[in-house]
Amino acid sequence: MASRTMRTFAGRLRVQEVGLLSVVLVLMVVLSWLGYEHARPGQPNLFLNKENLVEGVVTPMSIYTIMAVGMTCVIITGGIDISVGSVMALAALAGAASMEALPKDAPTGLVLITGIGVPILVGAICGGLNGLFVVMLDMHPFIVTLGSMGIFRCMAIVLPTQATLPSAGRLLPEAFRPGLMSWSVMGVEVVPLLVTFAVVGAGVLFLRYMVSGREIYAVGGNEEAARFSGIHVARAKFLVYIISGVCAGIAAVVSLGRFGTASSNTAQGYELAVVAGAVIGGASLAGGRGTALGALLGTLIIALIENGIVTFSNNREYRLGIIGAAILLAVALERVSASRRT
Repeated sequence: MASRTMRTFAGRLRVQEVGLLSVVLVLMVVLSWLGYEHARPGQPNLFLNKENLVEGVVTPMSIYTIMAVGMTCVIITGGIDISVGSVMALAALAGAASMEALPKDAPTGLVLITGIGVPILVGAICGGLNGLFVVMLDMHPFIVTLGSMGIFRCMAIVLPTQATLPSAGRLLPEAFRPGLMSWSVMGVEVVPLLVTFAVVGAGVLFLRYMVSGREIYAVGGNEEAARFSGIHVARAKFLVYIISGVCAGIAAVVSLGRFGTASSNTAQGYELAVVAGAVIGGASLAGGRGTALGALLGTLIIALIENGIVTFSNNREYRLGIIGAAILLAVALERVSASRRT
């Protein structure tokens, strides 16, 4: 009976991912057509050109996806983490400040270890603090992460007011940027994509094949039943917030490598896009559902919508409204689907 239920669940997820892929293809066709229609004579397609696809779609999609994988793990347990943008900003600033503190003749290996390790460590610590408040004090995840969002953003503003800004003469070491993080193929920097695919692949392996990953589905599906089944519920909840923090730290590394700068405004407002990507990708806010591949497709949809707004209307004010509407639509469809299954 249990194996049949899992097969049905896996089949439903595959159908959902195929549907998301169809939406991505439709969006790309529509945006390609609009890019052709809005282009002036002799001008390349406004959407289908390397600069727009890399800077306007791939880069934001990569950062959103990395954090959305961690967010999906949290949402599967029935929680939420709206502090990811602030965690990313704090982690990016910590990494930049740490690299700036190194001697100018520091070995390349030390620079890379510092630039990669410090943001991930800071992200893990921030996620662990969120998890402690949620688990040990039994506080609602929304309240905990709402409070920590303000605290971490304040730390990003107060501690290192601004780092690595060219105007201040403080650039990242060349071993980090331009260096490993600027590795390109045919003129396209591929590191953000490679890191994104690695995080999504790790998320798929964790959620689908590891015992800890299956446990968080059980916790989100029915916490009491999971507890009576011998699952350590508190440990599972604590783990997902650490994962979310680590993913925010990895996103900070990608941002540092891609842009070469970090400031207190880094990742401002990213929380909405990350939650939207996870929810549109199939993560149920009621818990028990979600996949890493769905997070990738959901954030790609968000990145395409944002790029379309910026490219064809030059009015970013519509961005928040459309993303908010997408969240409501995704949740409404999920509720209707759940009612039909019941």
